[in-house]
Amino acid sequence: MVESSVELQQHLCKALEIAQPDVLRSLLTTMIQTLMNAEADTLCGADYGQRSEERTNQRNGYRQRPLDTRMGTLDLAIPKLRQGSYYPQWLLEPRRRSERALVSVVAQCYVSGVSTRKVENIAQSLGIERLSKSQVSEMAKSLDEQVEAFRNRPLDQEAYPYVWLDAMVVRCREAGRIVNVAVVIATAVTREGHREVLGLDVITSEDGAGWTAFLRGLVARGLKGVKLVISDAHQGLKSAVGAVLPGAAWQRCRTHFMRNLLCKVPRKAQPAVATLVRSIFAQSDKEQVLAQHAQVVERLLPQFAEAANLLIDAGPDLLAFTDFPQKHWRQIWSNNPQERLNREIRRRTDVVGIFPNRMAIIRLVGSVLAEQNDEWAVSRRYMSLESIAEAIQGLQRTKSEELDDSPALPSAA
Repeated sequence: MVESSVELQQHLCKALEIAQPDVLRSLLTTMIQTLMNAEADTLCGADYGQRSEERTNQRNGYRQRPLDTRMGTLDLAIPKLRQGSYYPQWLLEPRRRSERALVSVVAQCYVSGVSTRKVENIAQSLGIERLSKSQVSEMAKSLDEQVEAFRNRPLDQEAYPYVWLDAMVVRCREAGRIVNVAVVIATAVTREGHREVLGLDVITSEDGAGWTAFLRGLVARGLKGVKLVISDAHQGLKSAVGAVLPGAAWQRCRTHFMRNLLCKVPRKAQPAVATLVRSIFAQSDKEQVLAQHAQVVERLLPQFAEAANLLIDAGPDLLAFTDFPQKHWRQIWSNNPQERLNREIRRRTDVVGIFPNRMAIIRLVGSVLAEQNDEWAVSRRYMSLESIAEAIQGLQRTKSEELDDSPALPSAA
């Protein structure tokens, strides 16, 4: 008996060292099956096949049930009873055969930008059978609760002096057609100097009505203390900012402006013109910025009059950052962090291609933004506390001076 036990132990250790999936699945299946049989015998009051006066029920065969685990799909035989029913609640959930850990893995693959077709292939490589694209989408819905909590969280605990607004277009199925919808995103810097994702939404088109509804939703959640909004020059967006956030200045995004400007310049001259325009933002104070802007316009007028006129018209909005502390200039006009965030989102959405509905868009983009927001919360400050306080005090002082210098209204006779 001792030699037989030693041989069995050696055989088992060797099998575990090789770690073949079939062996591990067989061991796990045997253990689960033994536990279910023992629980069913307890409910019957006697062991299987045993004659006993204490027996209160009898076994009535088995029903097959697959269980997806990280070791693959297990084919389980759940005992059936003649009276009543038996279901292993500790192992399986009603009407769900997927292990929770597997749901998290598949959902995380979806958030990471893996398409549902590729997720199906990944599951099959893990030994999971009969996992369709619709089941993958159902697993991804486990993220909905977290995304909705993130989107609807209150914003009344902080003031947000700087707010960035941007949108991107994705394709979605609606009413049997493939249409373009806009994903609008708002990020901000708090009074503590940290970046934060304020919210997102999916609107039919990037017009004034869509932006107004989105901004009103942010204000209803507690958005306050906005001093400057940075975005592209979309007319509907500008109108929405003026209507919903009165008193906030508007800064035209330099990245979007450069794209519009270079479209009016021949391709061969674009590098030189781009370098010349960037020199405006490399100055050290407001007076030098304004002077450099005038010089660049003067140099562009002879050859590229259309680009020069665009630079003249966009001057006040493009140079709005000069009214804020110089320490914030690069963070305000560059908008590079927002562009990087957009590229990260686009990397995921491009894999999906066409979304089945708007909720799928919110699920994926919201999960990416929630992860980014968590990273920003523990990273170093985007702006210093001293410079944030200086910006707020400077704007309040400027407004009070404007009120003092305004002409007095004539008194009634």
